[in-house]
Amino acid sequence: MIDVQQVLGLHQEMVVRWHAQPIDNPFEGLYSVICAQHAWNFELWHEEDIARSPDVGDARIAAAKRRIDRLNQSRNDAIEKIDDGVTEWLERHAVHSDESARRNSETPGGIVDRLSVLALRIFHMDEQARRSDATDAHRAGTARKLAVCLEQRNDLSRSLGELVDDLVTGVRRHKTYRQFKMYNDPTLNPYLYGARSASPPTLDTLRPREA
Repeated sequence: MIDVQQVLGLHQEMVVRWHAQPIDNPFEGLYSVICAQHAWNFELWHEEDIARSPDVGDARIAAAKRRIDRLNQSRNDAIEKIDDGVTEWLERHAVHSDESARRNSETPGGIVDRLSVLALRIFHMDEQARRSDATDAHRAGTARKLAVCLEQRNDLSRSLGELVDDLVTGVRRHKTYRQFKMYNDPTLNPYLYGARSASPPTLDTLRPREA
């Protein structure tokens, strides 16, 4: 279904590749979806760098924020497509789990997304740890953070492998959870459908009332 080592290799390979050439997707099937999801994270990472830069004007920051919303929507859509792919695999191979089987709090798609972000963080942290124009303290500090990131990747990838094994054997049940992002939907976001006069809730209105 999902080979964890193949996912890790895909993430690492494409991060290096996309920093040297335009984004592409040479994969097929479920791995093509995983690569596309990784690409949305890649674009998000660098667009967020622009949005936080003190050297760009307000108009560019506003454009970056709007693009971030669109990219984040695509990223979440791709997470759901990964989980749909897992569902299709389980159905195609007639894997049935008992109604009492445990559910995981995080889906395979959600874990793949976290590993994608970690691959980006590891790439850029490694860059910082090797900067010739930085201080020894900077390089040492980022090297320590890089070691933590690598440990987190090992832990998270092991968790994904255990989850996939449990899904394949029916020990756990799989379900795709829909994100229903509201901010991009013109029928759900008040600022898009024109209900701007509605007052947002305050801390006082949200605070539980005493009995």
